[in-house]
Amino acid sequence: MRSATGEPQRIAEITLDERTVIRRSRAIEDERAAAITDLLKGNQFTPLSGRAGPFHLHLAIEENRLVMEIRAAADGSSESIVLPPAPFRRIVKDYFLVCESYYEAIRDKSLTQVEAIDVGRRSLHDEGSELLTERLAGKAAIDHDTARRLFTLICVLHLRS
Repeated sequence: MRSATGEPQRIAEITLDERTVIRRSRAIEDERAAAITDLLKGNQFTPLSGRAGPFHLHLAIEENRLVMEIRAAADGSSESIVLPPAPFRRIVKDYFLVCESYYEAIRDKSLTQVEAIDVGRRSLHDEGSELLTERLAGKAAIDHDTARRLFTLICVLHLRS
């Protein structure tokens, strides 16, 4: 999608609030890096306020809220989308439990067992992505791949060591 000015409606830069992060495992850090790389390679992100992209998106958890600060690259104008984290808690918790099982299974389980766990992991990831898309309805339009990558980053923000 393109804005009225012809600029792409996409995320061109993304940052996460690192203030609350104490430490991350290597696997989680790899997931974060891959999600950001893949997101920046291709995404669709259109704030329904009409703001023109491309955008810098900053994700944070502030005062028990998920905050998506959107800044337009062209003029620096910004807006924030604030979402309650409660609807995501169960999915995030379940997703991390399945991810732990998946990483353990890779080390010492059969390929069939790893694949079975991976199916569950992908299913939870899809569920989280769909929930994010629903929660952003009326605020921002995103495609499925963008939702999946943003959900990964939301999971990373929920980590507390």
